[in-house]
Amino acid sequence: MSVLRKGRAGIYAALLHIALMLLFSPVHSALMPDEDIAVLKEGSYGDKSDLVISLPERPGAVSLLPVLQVMLDGDLYLSADEKLLSVTDAPADQYLIIDIDAGTESVVAEKGALKRVRINNSVRRILRRTIAQLQLRSDDVGVRLAAVKQIIDKVDTDSVAIIREYFPAEQDADVRDAMALVLAVGDLRSGDPALAEAAIETLSTSLEPVALNTLQDFSEDTDSTLLARQAEKAIEAIQGRVRVYENLETLYFGLSSGSVLVLAGIGLAITFGVMGVINMAHGELIMLGAYTTYVIQQLMPELIGISIIIAIPAAFLVSGLAGIIMERLVIRHLYGNPLETLLATFGISLILQQTVRTIFSPLNKSVITPDWMSGLLEVNSVLALTWNRLYIIVFCLIVFLALVFVMKKTPLGLQVRAVSQNRNMARAMGVRSQWVDALTFGLGSGIAGVAGVALSLITNVGPNLGQAYIIDSFMVVVFGGVGNLLGTLFAGMSLGVMNKVLEPSVGAVLAKILILVFIILFIQKRPQGLFPQRGRAAEG
Repeated sequence: MSVLRKGRAGIYAALLHIALMLLFSPVHSALMPDEDIAVLKEGSYGDKSDLVISLPERPGAVSLLPVLQVMLDGDLYLSADEKLLSVTDAPADQYLIIDIDAGTESVVAEKGALKRVRINNSVRRILRRTIAQLQLRSDDVGVRLAAVKQIIDKVDTDSVAIIREYFPAEQDADVRDAMALVLAVGDLRSGDPALAEAAIETLSTSLEPVALNTLQDFSEDTDSTLLARQAEKAIEAIQGRVRVYENLETLYFGLSSGSVLVLAGIGLAITFGVMGVINMAHGELIMLGAYTTYVIQQLMPELIGISIIIAIPAAFLVSGLAGIIMERLVIRHLYGNPLETLLATFGISLILQQTVRTIFSPLNKSVITPDWMSGLLEVNSVLALTWNRLYIIVFCLIVFLALVFVMKKTPLGLQVRAVSQNRNMARAMGVRSQWVDALTFGLGSGIAGVAGVALSLITNVGPNLGQAYIIDSFMVVVFGGVGNLLGTLFAGMSLGVMNKVLEPSVGAVLAKILILVFIILFIQKRPQGLFPQRGRAAEG
């Protein structure tokens, strides 16, 4: 619950929170009779324990879950008129409170007007047991499954007894599997040889940490050689599956890192591969896209989720326009002079860096990740995929397919390919090569800006953002084959996976060094990269 803040803004926020609570919170009426309130107010810890133990036997006891959870958290209070209140600290000597019994919220109450319901560890243990019992009676499968998963994290004699009571009546397969795991842990810890063999078989199919820990403890403590051998086999089976999922997680992180490399390098593949321009300002074009995302979020602070969608075309336009201006004013005068182009674009990169320092300050800026990109996709207890990385992989593939469509199916793409293969012949056929050069450079620069949108979601936005990716971008382009889009995709993904595979064993810095050495050796054997591109760049 949000804490009430001073001033008008805090009052508005509190009123909005009250409205949301009234709309979405269930209304609980007459949760406890007066005699129960008296126990909570003046009773001993033993009296409170007895009260909590008796609650599951009452009709409609599931409705007591909010009170018990607040009590377990230590936030249950009684007002002067003995209403149940959930209280959180607010500034000075005030509280922000909710009347649990009536389901309504008050803004403030003086501390002296409230009495806290105190509990000790014994009451907390009984509260956890009672809450689990009530949750297992819920009609909501998700509530029951969550209750069992909480028990799995800390299996004890009481929790095993609760699960054993509710297991026969459970109909949902997922909940039954979770319950079976708890029962197997209890059976194996009981020391009964008759139950141990079946428990080992059940635990061998689970990836929950408690299953592996219980089997390891049992294999060390049991006097039965046969059961110890079965437990060791089960441990090996679990560890084998864990390694498989760890490798899948490494592959996933590698593909997400590779997607960033592809986004950073695919624009350079166009400008460098088609036009033969060594653009050292490519990283700053990525930076412009990242700052565009930041600015749009500042303009739309209440619409963070939508602002990211709007930032994609905005970043493309900003960086693309910057690229066209750069090409028209500087680069078009330096075609055929790669060293001079390199020095000129390096100077432009310094100008762009200083410009953003002047406008935004040298301090890093943060872009807020939208709610729909936050959180995890939990495959099992070993493998969980972060949504933001998954979206970046999908976004990379969408950008790649869109660029392939432009290059293969549009007049601009046809003219770009014609100029890249034979500029003089393309001119003779009526292609305006200068116009193609400007639009091609703008297209590559715009894609760099789109890469900046993705990067802004996984790292801070700062003037030096692009410098961290310029070398990686050139490595991706050269390794994949200059000017080849498919080669850029394959190279970026490959380098990303290679980096994540090497990092755990040699460290992040040494992993990058080894990859650089690999690329140098590879280029010595195959100078044209994985997928050679015919055309001006290849001929040079």
